[in-house]
Amino acid sequence: MSKIGTIGWIDLTVPDATGVRDFYASVVGWTPSAVDMGEYSDYNMISPGTGEPAAGVCHARGGNTGIPACWMIYINVANLDDSIRAVKAGGGKLIGEARSMGAHGRFCFIEDPAGAVCALFEPPAS
Repeated sequence: MSKIGTIGWIDLTVPDATGVRDFYASVVGWTPSAVDMGEYSDYNMISPGTGEPAAGVCHARGGNTGIPACWMIYINVANLDDSIRAVKAGGGKLIGEARSMGAHGRFCFIEDPAGAVCALFEPPAS
C-alpha cells in the first residue's frame, strides 16, 4: 500500500534516456530494464543486490512531453482531484492534464509557486 504524503517513485526525464541510462548504469550500478512505450522504450533501473526497481529513466516524449530535464518525484496523494484544486488555489499550476495509468492509478505534473516541478500520484483504490 502506498503511504499518502510520501514519495512513491522517482524518475529522470531527459531528451535521450538511452544515453543517460548507460551513464547511471556505470556510475550507480543499476541494470536497465526496457519498458515498452510503443514507438520507444523508457527504462526501469534495477538496483544491484535487490533486483528491485530503484528509479526510472524516461524520454521527454509521449506523456512526458514538455517536462524539463529533471529528476521527477511522484508524491502519493489520497485524491488527485482534490490535490489539483489545492494546487490551483495555492498559486501553483498544472503541467498538462491528469493522466490515467489504468489499474495502476492516476497522476499529474505540477509546478509549485516557486517554480519547482513534481508529480502527484493517486494510487488505485484497494
